[in-house]
Amino acid sequence: MNFEPNYPSILLSWIALIGGLILLTAGGEFLVSGAAKLAKRLGMSSMLIGLTIVAFGTSMPELFVGLIALFQDHPDILTGNVIGSNIANIGLILGICALITPLPVRFRSVSRELYIVLAATIIVFLAAWYGIFPRFLGFIFFIYLLFYTVQSFRRGLKTDNRLKANNNGVATAAAPHLSVIIAVTSLGLACLPLGSNFFIKGAIDLARHLGVSELVIGLTLAAVGTSLPELASCLAAIRQRQTEILAGNIIGSNLFNLLMVLGFCGLLMPFPISSTLLTRDIPVMFSFSVVLLAILAVQQGLNRLHGFILLASYIGYLYILR
Repeated sequence: MNFEPNYPSILLSWIALIGGLILLTAGGEFLVSGAAKLAKRLGMSSMLIGLTIVAFGTSMPELFVGLIALFQDHPDILTGNVIGSNIANIGLILGICALITPLPVRFRSVSRELYIVLAATIIVFLAAWYGIFPRFLGFIFFIYLLFYTVQSFRRGLKTDNRLKANNNGVATAAAPHLSVIIAVTSLGLACLPLGSNFFIKGAIDLARHLGVSELVIGLTLAAVGTSLPELASCLAAIRQRQTEILAGNIIGSNLFNLLMVLGFCGLLMPFPISSTLLTRDIPVMFSFSVVLLAILAVQQGLNRLHGFILLASYIGYLYILR
């Protein structure tokens, strides 16, 4: 039987995909904005916000897409979205930002997070070797994420207290009223599950119409789409010349994608991992992280040449996905 393309149906799939993407982006922006204002109101440092609150907030689209994909029995979109987002965060977003302006970053400020990302990547590779992400591994990832977050807040608050002691009498900008902050954050949380549902439905329908695998959809459309909040926050960081926050956001987001998205989803329900990831996508994710670690350790930042190399490498990766 010949397949006749159903153009109205394809159009609806694109509308669902783009509409879901808009809701995901808006939800991520509202959530990050509300969380950052709340953190400022509580007196937390911008670095601590970048590595925890903002990184957590910009990873929420990946989490909601992962949860919807998990419960609708589309594990390839779940794993492809996480791994593809981590690759896009370094290759696409850091590459673009470094091309716009050099990014000085102290290696010691993000080294712990980079080492955690590399360790988690190796563990995911071993899970892919066995073809499944088990519940006990999800438990370990999620518990370690809680431990990391608590320790980060403790270290950050100690630093903040010392800074406050050295800046007595210095006026700080007034934060919005608490009810406004809660309203903005709640609006973001409401947009995320709705956007995820539309996005997953549109992505799956398009994959069927175009004959593309769900894994490739997860590694490309879903990955780039759910990385847009990271891009928006990074461009804002460039405007405010907060380059360490920019790098902290990207590295922290990659950490949260692995530990929170895979960990929480695996804790709720074990899911299979495609063997294709073993020979292509997980090694690429690991390589991007190693290259970033090496550049930051040696150069203490990224210049435009690094940005060009990262972006060109990402484009090359997309080429091999054809």
